[in-house]
Amino acid sequence: MILFQPNRREVTCSASSPDHANLLQANLSAGKAALHLFKVLMAVVVLSAPVTALLHAATLPLPNASYESPLVPPVQPYAGPDMDFWQKSPQPGWYEPTNNFDTPWEDLMGTFYNVPFPGSFIDNCDGTQAAFLFASSDVAIFQDYDSIYGTNTTPSHAFNAKFNVNRAYNLTVGVIGTGGGMKDGVPLQLSLYYRDSSSNMVTVAATTITNSAQLFPTNTHFVDFSVYVPGVRAADPWAGQNIGVQIASAVGFDLAGGYWDVDNVRLTETLLPVLGELRLTNSQSGFTLQSQPGLTFEILAATNLSLPISNWTSLGNLTNLTGVAPFLDPATNLGHRFYRARQLQ
Repeated sequence: MILFQPNRREVTCSASSPDHANLLQANLSAGKAALHLFKVLMAVVVLSAPVTALLHAATLPLPNASYESPLVPPVQPYAGPDMDFWQKSPQPGWYEPTNNFDTPWEDLMGTFYNVPFPGSFIDNCDGTQAAFLFASSDVAIFQDYDSIYGTNTTPSHAFNAKFNVNRAYNLTVGVIGTGGGMKDGVPLQLSLYYRDSSSNMVTVAATTITNSAQLFPTNTHFVDFSVYVPGVRAADPWAGQNIGVQIASAVGFDLAGGYWDVDNVRLTETLLPVLGELRLTNSQSGFTLQSQPGLTFEILAATNLSLPISNWTSLGNLTNLTGVAPFLDPATNLGHRFYRARQLQ
């Protein structure tokens, strides 16, 4: 909420809380013209998860998100270990190629050509290629600002997206399980992370997919799975940090075997609505609503923040055409009042 206090000259705002009700605090300059506003309190946008999903999202560029590079020759074996921009997990100490048919560790991750053969052609593959990961412990591919791939010795910094304050993030990946006789119960983890000051990967959000015949009834159609970060607060340790994307086999030694197919990695960023810039105009309190352009909100008001939302008074609808929309309360000389902005479906 925004609380106005007398004898202060500057207005400052800070966000937010994890349930999408961004907390703002503000001080207003002293003066007789502002006395009516000192007692006005403002509750910010409150959105439920289903409504949040309706917000417009911008797609963030992720290099080689569809695993189209490098090109895999459309001949046997229709696959190879090379994958541009994606770094592979290092070979663990327990892995011994001679105990695994002389298979190098790097060959457990790679890309393949979507061969147009009946029974093997993936009908919703994005482009002509996808990636594979063997269902073995410690197998993973990831990408961030400092990741290094192939024979490179320095990072390209090609992926430079950051966790920005007052933004929500959604990672979606197309996945196929059951490959190579994979057992039921084998897990795959999708995650968003950042690197701390020691360059350790710290998970912000993750989704675990558990293989089953019910979840993957066919090996010729990708199923989408998502990871969601509901909103970045200024106090979050990942605020302002570069985003990392990881796809990792989370299987233990008891269920190891088979492989996963993954494709079409999508990362989106959504601006969450915020109320701010409190002002007084001819004894009327006003504010601005910041959100994705084109959204319409119902402005609600009450004198008691604890009232159920059904008891709040509707002040009308506000359509945000440009990204920042002003609103002026028609009431004058208010003692105190709370406001909410509710997105309309």
